[in-house]
Amino acid sequence: MQYCSTRGGVHGWSFKEVLFSGYAPDGGMFMPESVPVLSTDTLRGWKGLSYNKIVTEVTSLFIPPQLIPRGDLEVLVDEALSSFSIPEVVRIARLKDGLSVLELFHGETLAFKDLSMTCTVRFINYFLRKENRRATVVVGTSGDTGGSAIQSAKGLPGLDLVVVYPLGRITPVQEKHMISCLEDNVHVFAAHGSSDDIDQPLRRLFADQDFVSSHSLMSLNSVNWARVMIQLAHFIYAYIELSDMEQAKVHDQLPPMEVVVPTGGAGNIAAGYIVKLMGLPLKLVAMVNSNDIVHRTVTSGDFSMAAEVAQTLAPAIDIQDPYNMERMFWLLLGKDGSSVKTMMMEFQCSQRLTLSEHLYNLLSQALGSATVSDEGILETMRRCWEENHYVLCPHTAVAVWHHYHCPYSSEVNRCYIATASPAKFEAAVQKAGLNIDPPVALQALEKLPTRYQILERTVNWCQTWEHILRECIISMTKARYNKVEFYT
Repeated sequence: MQYCSTRGGVHGWSFKEVLFSGYAPDGGMFMPESVPVLSTDTLRGWKGLSYNKIVTEVTSLFIPPQLIPRGDLEVLVDEALSSFSIPEVVRIARLKDGLSVLELFHGETLAFKDLSMTCTVRFINYFLRKENRRATVVVGTSGDTGGSAIQSAKGLPGLDLVVVYPLGRITPVQEKHMISCLEDNVHVFAAHGSSDDIDQPLRRLFADQDFVSSHSLMSLNSVNWARVMIQLAHFIYAYIELSDMEQAKVHDQLPPMEVVVPTGGAGNIAAGYIVKLMGLPLKLVAMVNSNDIVHRTVTSGDFSMAAEVAQTLAPAIDIQDPYNMERMFWLLLGKDGSSVKTMMMEFQCSQRLTLSEHLYNLLSQALGSATVSDEGILETMRRCWEENHYVLCPHTAVAVWHHYHCPYSSEVNRCYIATASPAKFEAAVQKAGLNIDPPVALQALEKLPTRYQILERTVNWCQTWEHILRECIISMTKARYNKVEFYT
């Protein structure tokens, strides 16, 4: 299994090279050069496997045993997922009228990103320890990614972590998960801007290949292929558990299943589409809040950013630059890197792009979509509680809105992706007129000391932020070389 860039300038990279990278050198995103297809017999053979085993089976398709032997891979996955609050790691809540919710939020930071982040960090640490070297991870976050990365990487001797989050645009719990970590290898910055603003200086850092190389820079956003790869597993797990495939006769086609995904950076929806290419008959629906670029792209071909990112009750998907859509475009265009490069360069320069009629038709056939207002989020949270005594987080409510507004057919099973615990979004829960008892671990966050640096909004803010982050990384590398603590 080898990897290439969505923009056509890089081919033949190994999984390890892709793991220790961010964007590809040509500005694109890494993808496997071929997508393995799962046979019906293979899927039936996976019936009854634990979630951990599904993750191991899926990742073994993309990681050659020469890099991580199968036995080591099993151990890494089991260790990564051992700290989750329920033994089964993920859980399906089967509610009224065919409403099945796949709970992916039982990790330490109560968000689905813990699943892929913990595994990815274990893979990184595996290679760092084998080769006795260091790496520097740079993460921009819209809320959950940063906290998950910190909890997964804190204290690791070979890894430094730089996290940038949008000040005032995330919940207090999301913020506390980041700024309360005082480990010497964790460096947190709060930026006066949106998550899309944060992406700009980070892209500039990764575009400087000499800087990337000299400081071993890499990304843990879903820019990193490993994150998306691990997310394939929960689509496959959900299908095996919910599709009734065992009822189909041996030579029958597998039954279709609809998967509805709250969508921001589009990493999850890209993972779902890859799983579809692997042979599972998924009907994918990308649900968004009022930051509706994905919905506009699917329904009209208008891949253009709005003037500003709206702040909503579902802040983790307050995104106007869904960068994983580049992976979708590449797959839909038959891996035509040249066309993707032209498109994405135009989008990066003007923040506007109209899809060709050909690509628009392909995308609209691959995905359904809808957009949900804050009032729609609250209405969905209330109704789900009234009918099921089940509290949704606002992001999951963006997905479940679809259940209440699109006719349900018992002929096609549906699965709704629950990306975070409602306990992380107490203000939204209360605004819906509901209550939830926060876990003890969340209550303890309130009393912890904090450490972070503010990135002010200046006239030349992008260059200023890039300079500050660059200087931090340089100083950090110097401290590690001299074997001294960075924070004294």
